Amino acid sequence: MRGLHRIACGLAMIVALAGCERPEPPPPLSKEAQITRDAPPELMFRGTFAGRPIHLVVNDCEVYSVRSLEGGEVEWTSVLKPEFYPFFSVCQRQSLQVEGSVMTAQLGRMAVGAGGCCATGGTYRSTDGIAWKRTGY
Repeated sequence: MRGLHRIACGLAMIVALAGCERPEPPPPLSKEAQITRDAPPELMFRGTFAGRPIHLVVNDCEVYSVRSLEGGEVEWTSVLKPEFYPFFSVCQRQSLQVEGSVMTAQLGRMAVGAGGCCATGGTYRSTDGIAWKRTGY
């Protein structure tokens, strides 16, 4: 009888300890998901535009269409970036603004060591958030 008591106590402890395991923490979010989550209002638009839902984010002088995935993850697709510049450059200015039926993006990359702005970029307008036309520098 004493042996059965020990076995029962042992099984009870195993069952009790099994419930103490901590669940695995979720994997860290990708860089894109973190940037999307933390983007300030001047670098993001999420809502209805041109009659359809759209989510855009600006990062490093490039506009991306954002598609939400499971677990807070996202997939980015580039919809606008300044023309190619053959030397090192950094993003000097960037913004995204919606006024009525027009979306405006300002992108400006500065050549490293050159000062001022901008080696590439300009002001771009869109009426659907996907096709863009350059309207100025």
